[in-house]
Amino acid sequence: MRSPEEHLAAVRELVPARGVVTVPLIDTPGRTLARELTAAHPSPRFDNSQMDGFALSAVHLAQAPGEFTVGETLAAGTDPDALYPAGISAAIVPIMTGAKVPQGTAAVVPVEACDPPTFPAAGARIRVTVSPTPGQFIRPAGSDITAGQALLPAGTTLGPVAVGVLAGQNLPTVEVLEQARVLICTGGAEIGGTGAADIPDANGPMLHALCQRAGIQVAARLHTDDDPARLRADLAAAVAEHRPTAIITSGGISAGKFEVVRRVLEAEGWFGHVDQQPGGPQGLARFDGVPVICLPGNPVSTLVSFRLFVAPVLGTAPAPLTLPLARDAAGLPDRDQFLRGRITTLGAEPVGGAGSHLLVQALAADCLIRIPAPGGLLAGEHVEVHPL
Repeated sequence: MRSPEEHLAAVRELVPARGVVTVPLIDTPGRTLARELTAAHPSPRFDNSQMDGFALSAVHLAQAPGEFTVGETLAAGTDPDALYPAGISAAIVPIMTGAKVPQGTAAVVPVEACDPPTFPAAGARIRVTVSPTPGQFIRPAGSDITAGQALLPAGTTLGPVAVGVLAGQNLPTVEVLEQARVLICTGGAEIGGTGAADIPDANGPMLHALCQRAGIQVAARLHTDDDPARLRADLAAAVAEHRPTAIITSGGISAGKFEVVRRVLEAEGWFGHVDQQPGGPQGLARFDGVPVICLPGNPVSTLVSFRLFVAPVLGTAPAPLTLPLARDAAGLPDRDQFLRGRITTLGAEPVGGAGSHLLVQALAADCLIRIPAPGGLLAGEHVEVHPL
């Protein structure tokens, strides 16, 4: 049997590398950064005021507490060199939050520390009631990042904060990886019907939702019965119409009599077992030149397999964590087990049963907890955790 790592490597080898596209910054949330970015500008761009207050020179600091003449007000966005070309001189400078400080600024005093705590007209007198500390309430240029410093590595999944960082670098467009487009194929003659022995199709909608969360476009969804000729024709038509990056199937790959996916694809593929539970049966193939990732059909097996083998290759998935186990887990003697779990203040806590059909019991899960074979682990031991 393959290890999970070996199977993931095989999936990566099967699926071609995604191309690079340039998209507007506003369209980048959830996309994968294609190349490392370095900062073209420092942040902040210049020394600026952290407070609404008064900019003081070193001479003023030596005289505070004390009474001073007030100069012209510096609003945010005003070039201080226009109002104070020689920097701060005799007058202290009313300055607003975010405004670039004038040359010679040694500290900023909040308006609340003055008497009266207001901004009078230029030429008025005001008392600074405290002894300011040099550098206080000044945000130094480059204190967040300096020009030339690494900003974001390639492979970063761009979230709201990253978008704000890139906007702060005046980047209107960003190079990201092309989004994969997939066909989803689920079914079996017993799936989706209304008969007494039929089973609802949970996997099709679940895979669609998993793709959306991972940043994978769904070009179309197919349903198969147990007829190989029909599946072959439906796949051929869908591939010709949509030209997907890959096909994702669920079910039909084990050793049963009616394993239609395996019967259609095994001539150009590998079907076997991965050393894990759930999600042991797996398959990889090509159909009309398109990679096919074949997942097992039990719903939790589909969920686990997608997270481990599809999302990291075709879309995005959070990096694994190492956390303490919140309670004992028995494990299995002959294969690694991926328990559904949740991340708590105590670490990773298993939730629900281990069965691959227990989808409702996976509702509370926000991660997969890997319990290595043989045997299990005790509470407090560290485990590999895959956030969902």
